[in-house]
Amino acid sequence: MAPPRLLLVGAGGHGRAVLAALRDAGWPLPAGVLDDDPACPGLPGVPWLGPVDRAAALRAEGLGAAHVALGGNARRRELGEQLLGLGFDLPPVRHPTAVLAEDARLGAGSVAMPRVVLGAAATVGRHVILNTGSIVEHDCELAAACHIAPGAVLGGGVRIGEAAMVGILAGIRPGIRIGAGATIGLGAAVVADVPVGSVVGGVPARPVRQGAPPPARPPGE
Repeated sequence: MAPPRLLLVGAGGHGRAVLAALRDAGWPLPAGVLDDDPACPGLPGVPWLGPVDRAAALRAEGLGAAHVALGGNARRRELGEQLLGLGFDLPPVRHPTAVLAEDARLGAGSVAMPRVVLGAAATVGRHVILNTGSIVEHDCELAAACHIAPGAVLGGGVRIGEAAMVGILAGIRPGIRIGAGATIGLGAAVVADVPVGSVVGGVPARPVRQGAPPPARPPGE
């Protein structure tokens, strides 16, 4: 079955990256992009259709599939759940160079960018970014709206909480738990569990900030 023509949400840098992944994977050119910036020029070849609150009208006009291309975890999750509630399908996006094990699962609204590796029995929730060159090994579990940044490596059996951020080139030891809303700094080596809402960095990773509350879950998620 041919992939659907998408409505994109977000015309910034991540939006351009998602558009490139769609083109490389042979998807049709998106129908348009929504962005709340009134000066939005759209994306290359993709017209700006208005602010985000136009999504309901576009769904009523028959547009049925969408992708939220925003880097901010909380906002991406919020809008993704809104689109699902409006009846949009949010198919996962996979760059053709991404390698996914046969039994790996990539959730609705998630994206696997170039050279991603998703290992055996790994599961990825909704609205997740697996960014360029990241490696998610066997049996990992990634909750909704987290972001695995370029070049980050997760050993086998790692658990990542909702809306957590794993920074560029960070490494996480097998079996580690990363709490919801936590942030792992650039190049960090994580060898112990990270509490909810904490920020850690360094080699080995140590707390930079402790225990801020995780982002609120949208109603109905």
